[in-house]
Amino acid sequence: MIGAIIGDIVGSIYEFDNIKSKEFEFFDDRMCYTDDSILTIATADWLLNGGDAAKYYLRYANDYPHPMGSYGTRFVSWVHRANQGIIEPYNSCGNGSAMRVGPVGWAFDSEQATLDAAKQSAECTHNHPEGIKGAQATALCIYLARHGASPQVIKERIEKDYGYDLSLTIDEMRPRYSWRGLDGMIDGGTCQGSVPQAIACALQATGFEDAIRNAISIGGDSDTIGCITGSIAQAMFDVPQSMHDKALALLPEQLRNVVMQFTLAMPSR
Repeated sequence: MIGAIIGDIVGSIYEFDNIKSKEFEFFDDRMCYTDDSILTIATADWLLNGGDAAKYYLRYANDYPHPMGSYGTRFVSWVHRANQGIIEPYNSCGNGSAMRVGPVGWAFDSEQATLDAAKQSAECTHNHPEGIKGAQATALCIYLARHGASPQVIKERIEKDYGYDLSLTIDEMRPRYSWRGLDGMIDGGTCQGSVPQAIACALQATGFEDAIRNAISIGGDSDTIGCITGSIAQAMFDVPQSMHDKALALLPEQLRNVVMQFTLAMPSR
């Protein structure tokens, strides 16, 4: 999970100020965790303690309402309705379902259990088929990577099972990608407009840091793409201890404690 948090933190200052380069200070003093980390940690708490995933997302959003960046507009409306007792999904295909799913990829011993939990984590808010698909594809990448699958095997599996096109290199993608998606064709805030790109950034990397640099360099929804990429890259490469410690230090104590509890409870691979 710490890989997702690092990707979120590093991308936090570039979400609305994209940098089309891999050359940037990796941990800048302006960087901070955002809603992406908060809801990822909410997923971990749900996996540790069980119950209704929606109630964890609601509680964490209420407890941490003002992170750097902001929760999506439709998610905020969902929180307001849920606080009034109306807890219903809103047919979203936004990439929030994929950015918060990372812990699911570490929590189960079978593909089917992983996919089932990814669906549960998504559909309480993002019950659009593309929202569920983005969460499941991300979780499956993590599951496969931690079980030793090569980047090529993961690529082929994701293309086959989810229909994502992972053929472009990062250098090919960078000038063509933005908040409007690839070539302006699909909204980059949706799963279908950002999850394939985030997966590619991890699969084409030479190491964990390189994966995050790939993710930030393509532009678009930088903190969320960084979060998704980081969740996969952790399973592929592990996270350098110095980065792990830096990211943990930027979290409030309560969030940090959940991360540590989850890390201790889950297998290292």
